[in-house]
Amino acid sequence: MLVVISPAKKLDYSSSIEAPLLSQPALLDHAEELSQGLKKLAPQDVSSLMHLSDKLGALNYERFQEWQTPFNADNARAAVLAFKGDVYQGLDADNMSAADLHWAQDHLRILSGLYGVLRPLDLMQAYRLEMGTKFANPRGKDLYQFWGDIITQELNQVGSSVLVNLASNEYFKSVRKKDITARIVTPVFMDKKDDKYKIISFYAKKARGLMSRYIIQNRISAIEQINQFDTDGYIYNAALSEADAPVFLRG
Repeated sequence: MLVVISPAKKLDYSSSIEAPLLSQPALLDHAEELSQGLKKLAPQDVSSLMHLSDKLGALNYERFQEWQTPFNADNARAAVLAFKGDVYQGLDADNMSAADLHWAQDHLRILSGLYGVLRPLDLMQAYRLEMGTKFANPRGKDLYQFWGDIITQELNQVGSSVLVNLASNEYFKSVRKKDITARIVTPVFMDKKDDKYKIISFYAKKARGLMSRYIIQNRISAIEQINQFDTDGYIYNAALSEADAPVFLRG
């Protein structure tokens, strides 16, 4: 089983938590090519491209300027510990055991606008580049065209029979679903509001992280096992579910 999740805008490079093992991103050569183009942008160009404030534009301009290889423990951090956000609150990798992180290394992938695909313990330098960014490059008009079928091929190399899609639509759009060799299963998380069950973005993002953690800690190998997920009050609902879209309700 292979799980894919999205990255986060919020990053943490200051805490003292260390990973038990560090690896290099598989698609680092492609990331470096992107980086060379991003370095040419002025701070105001970064702000305009990503719809950021001047302050955030300047911050990410500096990140692009400082981005360089080779990656090591002094200038980069394990991706799963660097990302902070709703999904990563649920995943809570900071409090995973070394054994959990080692298992996740083989069964979890993070989709990324800059790095393409990251394993949890791949070293990563700070960046912000959402997959939907319309950054023109030699391969096309945006990042979807830049990555083409590269991300799909990288996921296929894992050789998993089931791919659990816990990524956002923006990021999973970078995967060419018709070319994925695994069965794709996309869990749906709904919360009760005004007497109706709805997908509420904040809660759904955290739930994706919670399910990722559940799969990792329970070493889930069969897709039917994820229906037992009951963390934080979510319960599987068979009536609303489809074969490749299990629904979990809360409230």
